[in-house]
Amino acid sequence: MTVHLVCPQCGVTNRLPEERLEHHVVCGRCSTELLAPKPVALSDATFDKFVAGTELPVLADFWAEWCGPCRAMAPQFEQAARDLPRVRFAKVDTDANPQVSVRHRIRSIPTLILFAGGKEVARHNGAIAAGNLVRWVRSHLGVTA
Repeated sequence: MTVHLVCPQCGVTNRLPEERLEHHVVCGRCSTELLAPKPVALSDATFDKFVAGTELPVLADFWAEWCGPCRAMAPQFEQAARDLPRVRFAKVDTDANPQVSVRHRIRSIPTLILFAGGKEVARHNGAIAAGNLVRWVRSHLGVTA
């Protein structure tokens, strides 16, 4: 089975055999690591293509630099990214990217939106600890392990 992953750097869609997801994989165009165990920054220009074109679930953290709870949650979000290698973690700075924030009705930050198949499947408002975040994601994706 083939999985599509959009490169967060250059935007090209990469096709990979599912068994390669366990290995170090890089973009065929720009050599950016596609499954780095850390969040990627998305913008108004890159968000829609990344979410729609990536067949793995995507968890987006809508945040701002001035937001204390956002800054406090950042290490928790990074830990959850390491704990869930089959989920793509993304961060969207709401101040720098107002269009995507408005389209997704972001009214408070931090707001987390979980996408599967390009569609929103769950939303969480407020900071959350890494362990609780991992359980929350798994519960909405139907994953027990």
